[in-house]
Order: sequence, then C-alpha cells, then structure tokens
Amino acid sequence: MKLYDYVLSPSCYKVRLMAALAGVKLDIRPVDFHPGAEHRGPELMALNPAGSIPIFEDGDLVLTESSAMLVYLAAKAAQRWLGNDTAMPAARVQQWLSFSHRLTASLGAARLHEMLLRPGNIDALRGQGTVALRELEAGLIEQRIRGQNFLASDRPTVADIACFPYVALAPDGGVSLDPYPAIRLWSRAVRSLDGFIEMPGIHRLHELKPEPGPEGGEA
Repeated sequence: MKLYDYVLSPSCYKVRLMAALAGVKLDIRPVDFHPGAEHRGPELMALNPAGSIPIFEDGDLVLTESSAMLVYLAAKAAQRWLGNDTAMPAARVQQWLSFSHRLTASLGAARLHEMLLRPGNIDALRGQGTVALRELEAGLIEQRIRGQNFLASDRPTVADIACFPYVALAPDGGVSLDPYPAIRLWSRAVRSLDGFIEMPGIHRLHELKPEPGPEGGEA
C-alpha cells in the first residue's frame, strides 16, 4: 500500500495514523506540496485530476479521498474501527465522516491561510470553523451522557480519526480550543490510543492544561 504524502498535511496524517492504529505498514512517497506544488505536476495529476493529496494506491486501486482511505484500511486490517453492524452506530460513523469535510473546508482552510498564505476570507473561515467545533462539542457531550467517549461508539472508529487532525490543529488557524472541554477530553482519548503517532503540531503531550472538568470551572 502506497501513500503519496505531505508530512504537514492533516489529511495525509489521518491516513498515516489510521494505518499505525491498524498495524498496517505503508510505503510512503513524499510529495513536495509546498513550495514545489508537485501535487499539480503531471505524475500526480494523472493519478488524481483534482490535484489534491493524499493519494492512496493498493494494486490497481487508487483512492483520492481520505475518508475512503480510512474505511479501506479498517476493512482490510482492523474491522473493529468500522464500528458495529447495528444501524445507529453505523449511521453515526457515516455522519461524522461527512462532517469531517466541513472541518477541512473551514479549520483546514484557515490553517492554510495562516501558514501558507493561501487566499481566503479568514474571518469567514474562522467563523465556519467555530460553528463546526460547537456542533462537535455538542455531539461529544451527548455521547458522554450515553457513557461513550468517542464520536460514534463506546470505542474509537474511523469517524474519530477523520475528525481529529483538523480539530487538533485548529489553533494554527487562529481558532482556540479553550471553550470546548468535551473536545479536549476527546482529543486526550485519541492521543492515548495504543499505536498513536504524532505529526508536527500534534504531540502526545499536546494538551498541557489540567484535564477539563468541574474542578476547573467547566461543565
């Protein structure tokens, strides 16, 4: 399995993370995304006419959407990450996979604006990202009321991996995670998973504040 990868891309990172958690070894093909714009060159455009990364190959299969890559890796090597077969958790997994694209379009775009000077209305992007974080916070609070610490189940699924990177890196785009104790608790749970790997900006000890909770004045 080959991954065309840029080490600072959250979308690429989520695939590397899923592979690590599933015990899959990837053949990493580094891409000069910035400043070289290799993803827009003829070799990679032939694989993905959209001109985006990551790109994933396994034999004759080529995938160009990170959520599909997560599902493929889980189905091949760690089916527990797909959730169970009952309707409600399966639907929750699919809903959060779809939601993850909103995180990319808002928090991800704000991060690109701030770090790589990509054009965009930064105030609008931060506003959209804040709306998405509030929705995620509400969903996680509902899950905690059910006694579950992850987005779709009582155990982690591909939904958590799809959403985690852009949320963890939200401060790079100027969006603070301080107002969201449930998100910070969930982030800790993801970081504590066996096999968790880091990327620049996302570290195992990334959360240095005390654990959110009533003692800190947070509900």
